[in-house]
Amino acid sequence: MEQKNNELSRRSFIGKASKIGGASAVLGMSGAMGLFMEDDKEHVEAKQLDKQKHQKSPKKGDTYMLLNVRLESGYEYENGNVVATRSTIRNLEIKKGIISKILDTKEAYRRDIDCYDVQGMLLLPGFKDMHIHLDKTFYGGPWRGAVHRKNIFDIIEVEKKLLLELLPTAQERAEKLIELIMSFGSTYVRSHCNIDPTVGLRNLEKLKKALANYSDKISHEIVAFPQHGLLLSNSESLLREAMQLGATHVGGLDPTLVDGNMEKSLQIMVQIAVDNNAGIDIHLHEGGETGLKAVNRLADLTEEAGLQGKVTISHAFSLASLSPDQANEMANRLASLGISIASTIPIGKNAMPIPILQKQKVNVMLGNDSIMDHWSSLGIGDTLEKVHLAADLYGWSYEYELSQALSLATGGITPLDKAGKQVWPKVGDEASVVIVPATCSAEAVARLPKRAAVLHKGVLSSGELSHVKK
Repeated sequence: MEQKNNELSRRSFIGKASKIGGASAVLGMSGAMGLFMEDDKEHVEAKQLDKQKHQKSPKKGDTYMLLNVRLESGYEYENGNVVATRSTIRNLEIKKGIISKILDTKEAYRRDIDCYDVQGMLLLPGFKDMHIHLDKTFYGGPWRGAVHRKNIFDIIEVEKKLLLELLPTAQERAEKLIELIMSFGSTYVRSHCNIDPTVGLRNLEKLKKALANYSDKISHEIVAFPQHGLLLSNSESLLREAMQLGATHVGGLDPTLVDGNMEKSLQIMVQIAVDNNAGIDIHLHEGGETGLKAVNRLADLTEEAGLQGKVTISHAFSLASLSPDQANEMANRLASLGISIASTIPIGKNAMPIPILQKQKVNVMLGNDSIMDHWSSLGIGDTLEKVHLAADLYGWSYEYELSQALSLATGGITPLDKAGKQVWPKVGDEASVVIVPATCSAEAVARLPKRAAVLHKGVLSSGELSHVKK
């Protein structure tokens, strides 16, 4: 009986949630406007910094309580269909970045440590932005639209000039971008970083400094990315240096279209990865048979080199040209080798076969890619918004589909498994979480609520928590 009283369904909570959600929508719009109004943005940032100086918040290594946290506990069914999500209120103890206790609200908890009242908001796993370019962006400065170009070679030439122009402020802009994605709930980021003869290793140096300044607030990986072509710009030696300087993955770019020699380009990329015991993350925009040939050859090389589980293909637009049967066959091959797909959920004539990839257990990850730069002006920085876009594109409109779609943003973690059993959070899990005014994952994906607070290994990285005075 006690459990029943302590659990709330989405339906019973909807009245309160609508009030919170309305406020969130207004706040969300205000935040979006701030991206484009520089004076207002600076004023808001100054106020936030002043507020943070006087506000209590969890720091690295702290032990503290999160009170009145909403956790999903199961699905409700009608005629065999999931129609709602149940939730329960719990108190969580966080110790040195780990969830150390999950307590019923009637259980005693420590009152000699800092306590923060979450006020019934929902706890979600931290989000992962697995494809972004933090090192080259207009964001953080005045508005600038994307650059006109006829093809990729045009923009490579334009970029050679732009990179030098942006270099003096590259670290500052990267830090602004890090703050943006953290505000949307990202606690993990994989950033591609230009490695080319124009800037050499300087973008990497700037990016490493920026990420070091936020090391307590977001985890990261860095891809050494030959944006101007591994072969075309003769960047092999630079890539090898970048790997020695801390890049975690070696990148590549369109081995046929840009480099003009698919086999040689892929072989060098794979060899650098093997020599450095590193992962691979290749940009593969090539469509149709050209792209499919590269995917299949990379799969062969992955197996030959023993790189199973260490290879990612970003974009992989050629998969959109496959029939369902062909997509299933390809997905089985990718899954068997542990090859991941990183997608921005592109909108076009042919949709990426993400549902098929997921069904065959391919690791599909999402990224925001370009945020207001010379390639694109449309990046928002919100990984949850990418899940929302996927739901819209693939027709995931029901409670169950929306709930499970959250896995795209979290590295595969969902509070409830496919059978509706609670699998997250558990004692011992890393306290990298997002707190939102919503009743369940499905609502969060559908409504995109404000991220009230974001914690990375227990440290407040964005938003705020209500401190309970002792």
